[in-house]
Amino acid sequence: MKITNALPQDYLLHHYRIIKTLGGGGFSIVYLAKDTQSDQSVVIKEYLPGKQATRNGESVESLSVETATTFNSGMKRFFDEAMSLAKVNHANIVRVIDFFRENNTVYMVMRYEEGRDLRWYIKRHHGRMTEKFIRTVFPPLLQGLRELHNNHILHLDIKPANVYLRPGGSPLLLDFGAAQSSFVSERQRTPHTLTRGFAPLEQHTRGHIGPWTDLYAIGATMWACFCGKAPPPATKRAEKDKYKPAVHQFARYYSRELLEAVDWCLQMDQLARPQNVDELLNVLNQLPNEMPAPVPPSLIERLNQKLPWVRK
Repeated sequence: MKITNALPQDYLLHHYRIIKTLGGGGFSIVYLAKDTQSDQSVVIKEYLPGKQATRNGESVESLSVETATTFNSGMKRFFDEAMSLAKVNHANIVRVIDFFRENNTVYMVMRYEEGRDLRWYIKRHHGRMTEKFIRTVFPPLLQGLRELHNNHILHLDIKPANVYLRPGGSPLLLDFGAAQSSFVSERQRTPHTLTRGFAPLEQHTRGHIGPWTDLYAIGATMWACFCGKAPPPATKRAEKDKYKPAVHQFARYYSRELLEAVDWCLQMDQLARPQNVDELLNVLNQLPNEMPAPVPPSLIERLNQKLPWVRK
């Protein structure tokens, strides 16, 4: 898919040379680049909200006087969040190594990592990830999320596409385009594209967000590991909740303790969910009373070491 407004190949941005465009969303364009000083590969995210701005030559400019205020406030927030993320150094959070202003916009430079995102594995196997896989990936992912929350940063877009699995299966939380400070008031929050099925109701209605908001998305991501798709969108559930608890749908394949944890995260009432990462981690770190039958060795998928990815 061709990304419009992207910087061209070989463009020199500070001391980073653009190799290719990796992708783009509603608010940014992502590039693979080479650091000419260290010869290391990096990933660069450029703030460019397509509905508010466009590229004119090298410079990024707002589309109109009407969009200029929103564009400028979003750019300031992007810069502030990049500065906050640069202070976070955790093995399960993508490392922000540089950030700067250029071309009338802001750039965030991150360490490049080998691997594939969780969405790729879920699509390949139509869900069906084993309990051992889930219990291997999600606790360290939650530890990284706890570090974010401890730095007063909410991710606000956790989903399989933003969970990266490095060789060996170690997870990495990616894409902080929607991240916001937990100190930001409802009135000050800037709009971002939501991912239906993974965003709880308070994100749709500009309600009271907090760690429980990210934990709903964690629950939805584990749900996708069960069956290959997101749970029903929160807006539909608010009209008529047709959510069927995981403890009823997937009891054949997963322990009751794991399924109850997912149902806990996916409560519509934010006060009924885990209120912080440690509450959920305490549950996931406990061994279940009864594990599902083991996966036959012939069905075990591998990265660089043996890890059980799919169930029969």
